[in-house]
Amino acid sequence: MARWLKHKAATPPDVADTLDPVRVGDVLELDELWAFVYFQDNQRWVWIALCRRTRQIVAFFAGDRSAASCRKLWNRLPETYRGCRTFNDFWDAYQKVFVTGKHHSGDKESGETNHVERWNNTLRHRLARFVRKPLSFSKSDFYHELVLRLFIIRYNIECVS
Repeated sequence: MARWLKHKAATPPDVADTLDPVRVGDVLELDELWAFVYFQDNQRWVWIALCRRTRQIVAFFAGDRSAASCRKLWNRLPETYRGCRTFNDFWDAYQKVFVTGKHHSGDKESGETNHVERWNNTLRHRLARFVRKPLSFSKSDFYHELVLRLFIIRYNIECVS
């Protein structure tokens, strides 16, 4: 398995290359989900930006739950998507980074982050290493992010098919 993943790591397309072009009125839903690498105290937070229209993952970042990690998510957004309206929960880091005037926060009952919350469930359902109390888990940051990247690329391509 590791050899196959290393081979895939040598030539994965960029997530931005799998996206439909942005359209006027597109909205991004932002969220983060908890996972761990090797043991549960070694937390990793996966930051996600999902396009509501296409359901594609526009950008992601795996790190801690700080504003610095949120900034890295912002930096990974393709330029064409940075002008989109964005919605998230009330996590403080978003307010520090997404200050474009088009950013809105709301609780889960508002429905503004339903699609990204559903995607988190899809990720947890399809990749055992992202289940909250897994029997399988990533043993290194390299493989944790690589498997996530490959899953997102495949997911994005399936969304446009």
